[in-house]
Amino acid sequence: MIPEHVTLVEVGPRDGLQNEAQPVATAHKVELVRRLQAAGLREIEVTSFVSPKWVPQMADNAQVMAAIARPAGVRHSVLVPNMLGLQAALVGGEVTRPDEIVVFGAATQAFSQRNINCSIEQSIARFAPVVAAAHAAGLKVRSAISCALGCPYQGEVTPDEVEHLVKLFKQIGVDHCGVADTIGVGTPRRVQAAMERALKHYPLDQVSGHFHDTYGQALANILACLQMGIHNFDTSVAGLGGCPYAKGATGNVATEDVVFMLQGMGIHTGIDLDALVDAGAFISDLLGRAPVSRVGKALLIKRGRVFA
Repeated sequence: MIPEHVTLVEVGPRDGLQNEAQPVATAHKVELVRRLQAAGLREIEVTSFVSPKWVPQMADNAQVMAAIARPAGVRHSVLVPNMLGLQAALVGGEVTRPDEIVVFGAATQAFSQRNINCSIEQSIARFAPVVAAAHAAGLKVRSAISCALGCPYQGEVTPDEVEHLVKLFKQIGVDHCGVADTIGVGTPRRVQAAMERALKHYPLDQVSGHFHDTYGQALANILACLQMGIHNFDTSVAGLGGCPYAKGATGNVATEDVVFMLQGMGIHTGIDLDALVDAGAFISDLLGRAPVSRVGKALLIKRGRVFA
Protein backbone atom coordinates (compact mmCIF):
# COMPACT_ATOMS: atom_id res chain seq x y z
CA MET A 1 0.00 0.00 0.00
CA ILE A 2 2.92 2.38 0.61
CA PRO A 3 3.32 4.50 -2.54
CA GLU A 4 6.41 4.40 -4.74
CA HIS A 5 6.27 8.14 -5.44
CA VAL A 6 5.41 11.08 -3.19
CA THR A 7 4.67 14.67 -4.17
CA LEU A 8 5.76 17.37 -1.74
CA VAL A 9 4.18 20.81 -1.81
CA GLU A 10 6.80 23.25 -0.59
CA VAL A 11 5.08 25.84 1.62
CA GLY A 12 8.15 27.56 3.08
CA PRO A 13 7.96 30.71 0.94
CA ARG A 14 4.38 31.33 2.08
CA ASP A 15 3.35 29.48 5.25
CA GLY A 16 6.91 29.52 6.54
CA LEU A 17 7.98 33.09 5.89
CA GLN A 18 4.68 34.68 6.91
CA ASN A 19 5.47 33.61 10.48
CA GLU A 20 8.75 35.53 10.44
CA ALA A 21 8.69 38.86 12.25
CA GLN A 22 11.71 40.26 10.42
CA PRO A 23 11.05 41.42 6.85
CA VAL A 24 12.50 39.29 4.06
CA ALA A 25 13.43 41.18 0.90
CA THR A 26 11.51 40.44 -2.28
CA ALA A 27 14.70 39.46 -4.09
CA HIS A 28 15.51 36.93 -1.36
CA LYS A 29 12.04 35.39 -1.60
CA VAL A 30 12.46 35.07 -5.35
CA GLU A 31 15.89 33.51 -4.88
CA LEU A 32 14.47 31.02 -2.39
CA VAL A 33 11.84 29.94 -4.91
CA ARG A 34 14.55 29.61 -7.58
CA ARG A 35 16.64 27.39 -5.33
CA LEU A 36 13.63 25.23 -4.50
CA GLN A 37 12.84 24.85 -8.19
CA ALA A 38 16.47 23.89 -8.84
CA ALA A 39 16.31 21.29 -6.05
CA GLY A 40 13.47 19.53 -7.86
CA LEU A 41 10.37 20.85 -6.09
CA ARG A 42 7.50 20.82 -8.56
CA GLU A 43 4.76 22.21 -6.30
CA ILE A 44 5.57 25.49 -4.53
CA GLU A 45 3.25 27.68 -2.46
CA VAL A 46 4.80 31.04 -3.20
CA THR A 47 2.86 33.73 -1.34
CA SER A 48 -0.56 34.85 -0.16
CA PHE A 49 -2.78 37.64 -1.43
CA VAL A 50 -3.91 38.92 1.94
CA SER A 51 -4.12 42.42 3.34
CA PRO A 52 -0.65 43.72 4.30
CA LYS A 53 -2.35 45.10 7.39
CA TRP A 54 -2.72 41.54 8.68
CA VAL A 55 0.35 39.89 7.12
CA PRO A 56 3.00 42.54 6.34
CA GLN A 57 5.48 39.87 5.19
CA MET A 58 3.28 39.12 2.17
CA ALA A 59 2.82 42.74 1.06
CA ASP A 60 5.08 42.14 -1.96
CA ASN A 61 2.98 39.22 -3.24
CA ALA A 62 2.47 40.58 -6.76
CA GLN A 63 6.14 41.55 -7.10
CA VAL A 64 7.26 38.08 -6.05
CA MET A 65 4.87 36.36 -8.47
CA ALA A 66 6.00 38.64 -11.28
CA ALA A 67 9.69 37.98 -10.62
CA ILE A 68 9.83 34.21 -10.17
CA ALA A 69 10.83 32.00 -13.07
CA ARG A 70 8.16 29.70 -14.46
CA PRO A 71 9.97 26.53 -15.52
CA ALA A 72 7.93 23.88 -17.30
CA GLY A 73 6.44 21.28 -15.02
CA VAL A 74 6.44 23.44 -11.87
CA ARG A 75 3.14 24.55 -10.35
CA HIS A 76 2.99 27.71 -8.25
CA SER A 77 0.13 28.30 -5.82
CA VAL A 78 -0.99 31.21 -3.66
CA LEU A 79 -3.31 31.46 -0.68
CA VAL A 80 -6.34 33.74 -1.04
CA PRO A 81 -8.68 34.56 1.88
CA ASN A 82 -11.55 36.02 -0.16
CA MET A 83 -12.65 37.38 -3.54
CA LEU A 84 -10.47 40.46 -3.16
CA GLY A 85 -7.46 38.20 -2.75
CA LEU A 86 -8.32 36.24 -5.88
CA GLN A 87 -8.85 39.41 -7.88
CA ALA A 88 -5.48 40.73 -6.70
CA ALA A 89 -3.81 37.49 -7.76
CA LEU A 90 -5.33 37.72 -11.24
CA VAL A 91 -5.16 41.46 -11.91
CA GLY A 92 -1.63 41.26 -13.27
CA GLY A 93 -2.58 38.73 -15.92
CA GLU A 94 -0.09 36.04 -16.87
CA VAL A 95 2.69 37.93 -15.09
CA THR A 96 1.30 37.29 -11.60
CA ARG A 97 -1.17 34.50 -12.31
CA PRO A 98 -0.78 31.38 -10.11
CA ASP A 99 -1.50 27.84 -11.26
CA GLU A 100 -3.57 27.10 -8.19
CA ILE A 101 -5.16 28.88 -5.25
CA VAL A 102 -5.48 27.71 -1.67
CA VAL A 103 -8.54 28.39 0.46
CA PHE A 104 -8.82 27.50 4.12
CA GLY A 105 -11.35 26.70 6.79
CA ALA A 106 -11.26 25.57 10.41
CA ALA A 107 -12.53 22.22 11.63
CA THR A 108 -13.91 23.85 14.81
CA GLN A 109 -16.36 26.68 15.30
CA ALA A 110 -14.18 28.06 18.09
CA PHE A 111 -11.13 28.49 15.86
CA SER A 112 -13.19 29.85 12.97
CA GLN A 113 -14.74 32.52 15.18
CA ARG A 114 -11.42 33.48 16.80
CA ASN A 115 -9.40 33.41 13.57
CA ILE A 116 -11.73 34.92 10.95
CA ASN A 117 -14.69 36.10 13.06
CA CYS A 118 -17.33 33.93 11.44
CA SER A 119 -18.79 30.45 11.63
CA ILE A 120 -17.55 27.52 9.55
CA GLU A 121 -20.67 27.72 7.40
CA GLN A 122 -20.25 31.47 6.86
CA SER A 123 -16.62 30.97 5.81
CA ILE A 124 -17.66 28.37 3.23
CA ALA A 125 -20.36 30.72 1.89
CA ARG A 126 -17.66 33.36 1.40
CA PHE A 127 -15.42 30.92 -0.44
CA ALA A 128 -18.11 29.57 -2.79
CA PRO A 129 -17.86 32.48 -5.28
CA VAL A 130 -14.07 32.44 -4.97
CA VAL A 131 -13.95 28.79 -6.00
CA ALA A 132 -16.33 29.42 -8.90
CA ALA A 133 -14.32 32.40 -10.12
CA ALA A 134 -11.04 30.51 -9.83
CA HIS A 135 -12.43 27.64 -11.89
CA ALA A 136 -13.73 30.12 -14.47
CA ALA A 137 -10.18 31.45 -14.70
CA GLY A 138 -8.82 27.94 -15.22
CA LEU A 139 -7.25 27.56 -11.78
CA LYS A 140 -7.28 24.51 -9.56
CA VAL A 141 -8.50 25.06 -5.98
CA ARG A 142 -6.88 23.34 -3.03
CA SER A 143 -8.31 23.49 0.49
CA ALA A 144 -6.63 23.47 3.87
CA ILE A 145 -8.61 22.21 6.85
CA SER A 146 -7.04 23.95 9.83
CA CYS A 147 -6.99 22.39 13.30
CA ALA A 148 -8.08 18.99 12.00
CA LEU A 149 -6.33 17.14 14.84
CA GLY A 150 -6.61 19.65 17.66
CA CYS A 151 -7.78 23.18 18.39
CA PRO A 152 -6.07 25.68 20.73
CA TYR A 153 -9.49 26.83 21.99
CA GLN A 154 -11.64 23.70 21.91
CA GLY A 155 -9.05 21.01 22.46
CA GLU A 156 -9.69 17.63 20.83
CA VAL A 157 -11.27 17.57 17.37
CA THR A 158 -13.38 14.62 16.26
CA PRO A 159 -13.32 12.92 12.84
CA ASP A 160 -16.98 13.94 12.49
CA GLU A 161 -15.98 17.60 12.70
CA VAL A 162 -13.30 17.08 10.08
CA GLU A 163 -15.73 15.33 7.75
CA HIS A 164 -18.27 18.13 8.15
CA LEU A 165 -15.81 20.61 6.64
CA VAL A 166 -14.62 18.12 4.02
CA LYS A 167 -18.19 17.79 2.76
CA LEU A 168 -18.71 21.56 2.73
CA PHE A 169 -15.57 22.08 0.64
CA LYS A 170 -16.67 19.33 -1.72
CA GLN A 171 -20.10 20.93 -2.11
CA ILE A 172 -18.62 24.23 -3.31
CA GLY A 173 -16.38 22.45 -5.81
CA VAL A 174 -12.95 22.50 -4.16
CA ASP A 175 -10.67 20.15 -6.11
CA HIS A 176 -8.24 18.99 -3.43
CA CYS A 177 -8.62 18.33 0.30
CA GLY A 178 -5.71 19.15 2.58
CA VAL A 179 -5.94 17.98 6.20
CA ALA A 180 -3.81 20.17 8.46
CA ASP A 181 -2.57 19.56 12.00
CA THR A 182 -2.13 23.26 12.69
CA ILE A 183 -0.94 22.94 16.28
CA GLY A 184 0.98 19.69 15.84
CA VAL A 185 -0.85 17.55 18.41
CA GLY A 186 -1.90 14.75 16.08
CA THR A 187 -0.68 11.19 16.52
CA PRO A 188 -0.74 8.40 13.91
CA ARG A 189 -4.04 6.66 14.65
CA ARG A 190 -5.90 9.93 15.09
CA VAL A 191 -4.41 11.16 11.83
CA GLN A 192 -5.56 8.02 10.03
CA ALA A 193 -9.06 8.47 11.43
CA ALA A 194 -9.22 12.02 10.06
CA MET A 195 -7.79 10.97 6.70
CA GLU A 196 -10.37 8.19 6.39
CA ARG A 197 -13.09 10.84 6.51
CA ALA A 198 -11.42 12.90 3.79
CA LEU A 199 -11.05 9.81 1.60
CA LYS A 200 -14.79 9.18 1.78
CA HIS A 201 -15.32 12.30 -0.35
CA TYR A 202 -12.08 12.81 -2.32
CA PRO A 203 -9.98 10.36 -4.36
CA LEU A 204 -6.63 9.26 -2.98
CA ASP A 205 -4.62 11.51 -5.28
CA GLN A 206 -6.57 14.59 -4.14
CA VAL A 207 -6.00 14.22 -0.39
CA SER A 208 -2.90 15.57 1.37
CA GLY A 209 -1.46 15.99 4.83
CA HIS A 210 -0.04 19.15 6.38
CA PHE A 211 1.70 18.41 9.67
CA HIS A 212 3.33 20.71 12.18
CA ASP A 213 6.08 19.22 14.29
CA THR A 214 5.26 21.00 17.54
CA TYR A 215 5.29 17.76 19.55
CA GLY A 216 7.68 15.85 17.31
CA GLN A 217 4.98 13.73 15.67
CA ALA A 218 5.10 14.95 12.07
CA LEU A 219 7.25 12.20 10.54
CA ALA A 220 5.28 9.50 12.35
CA ASN A 221 2.06 11.05 11.08
CA ILE A 222 3.37 11.13 7.52
CA LEU A 223 4.33 7.47 7.80
CA ALA A 224 0.81 6.68 9.03
CA CYS A 225 -0.57 8.41 5.93
CA LEU A 226 1.85 6.56 3.64
CA GLN A 227 0.49 3.31 5.04
CA MET A 228 -2.92 4.41 3.75
CA GLY A 229 -1.52 5.15 0.31
CA ILE A 230 -1.61 8.94 0.71
CA HIS A 231 1.18 10.43 -1.36
CA ASN A 232 0.80 14.23 -1.15
CA PHE A 233 2.22 16.27 1.72
CA ASP A 234 2.98 19.91 2.53
CA THR A 235 6.48 20.56 3.88
CA SER A 236 8.61 23.61 4.61
CA VAL A 237 12.29 24.00 3.77
CA ALA A 238 14.53 24.38 6.84
CA GLY A 239 11.43 23.91 8.99
CA LEU A 240 10.39 27.52 8.31
CA GLY A 241 7.37 28.63 10.26
CA GLY A 242 6.14 28.41 13.79
CA CYS A 243 3.16 27.59 15.92
CA PRO A 244 1.62 30.77 17.39
CA TYR A 245 -0.31 28.67 19.92
CA ALA A 246 2.78 27.03 21.45
CA LYS A 247 5.46 29.59 22.24
CA GLY A 248 8.89 28.65 20.93
CA ALA A 249 7.60 25.51 19.21
CA THR A 250 8.56 24.43 15.73
CA GLY A 251 6.05 24.73 12.96
CA ASN A 252 5.83 22.96 9.61
CA VAL A 253 7.69 19.70 9.21
CA ALA A 254 11.01 20.31 7.45
CA THR A 255 11.20 19.30 3.80
CA GLU A 256 14.74 17.98 4.29
CA ASP A 257 13.63 15.65 7.08
CA VAL A 258 10.76 14.26 5.02
CA VAL A 259 12.92 13.77 1.91
CA PHE A 260 15.57 11.95 3.96
CA MET A 261 12.95 9.60 5.39
CA LEU A 262 11.33 8.95 2.03
CA GLN A 263 14.66 8.30 0.33
CA GLY A 264 15.53 5.85 3.08
CA MET A 265 12.27 4.03 2.34
CA GLY A 266 13.03 3.86 -1.38
CA ILE A 267 10.23 6.30 -2.22
CA HIS A 268 10.88 8.61 -5.17
CA THR A 269 10.39 12.37 -4.74
CA GLY A 270 12.44 13.82 -7.59
CA ILE A 271 14.18 16.10 -5.08
CA ASP A 272 17.94 16.58 -4.78
CA LEU A 273 18.55 16.50 -1.02
CA ASP A 274 21.93 18.30 -1.20
CA ALA A 275 20.45 21.15 -3.25
CA LEU A 276 17.50 21.29 -0.87
CA VAL A 277 19.87 21.59 2.10
CA ASP A 278 21.60 24.45 0.28
CA ALA A 279 18.25 26.22 -0.12
CA GLY A 280 17.51 25.73 3.57
CA ALA A 281 20.94 27.08 4.53
CA PHE A 282 20.41 30.11 2.28
CA ILE A 283 17.17 31.22 3.93
CA SER A 284 18.31 30.26 7.44
CA ASP A 285 21.47 32.35 7.05
CA LEU A 286 19.35 35.32 5.95
CA LEU A 287 17.20 34.88 9.05
CA GLY A 288 20.29 34.61 11.24
CA ARG A 289 19.76 31.16 12.67
CA ALA A 290 20.49 27.49 12.10
CA PRO A 291 17.96 25.44 10.12
CA VAL A 292 15.25 23.87 12.23
CA SER A 293 15.57 20.79 10.01
CA ARG A 294 17.56 18.11 11.82
CA VAL A 295 18.67 16.56 8.55
CA GLY A 296 19.63 19.92 7.10
CA LYS A 297 21.65 20.85 10.15
CA ALA A 298 23.34 17.43 10.35
CA LEU A 299 24.38 17.47 6.70
CA LEU A 300 25.68 21.04 6.98
CA ILE A 301 27.76 20.06 10.03
CA LYS A 302 29.07 17.10 8.04
CA ARG A 303 30.20 19.59 5.40
CA GLY A 304 32.07 21.57 8.02
CA ARG A 305 29.55 24.20 9.10
CA VAL A 306 29.68 25.16 12.77
CA PHE A 307 26.56 26.21 14.67
CA ALA A 308 26.49 27.76 18.11
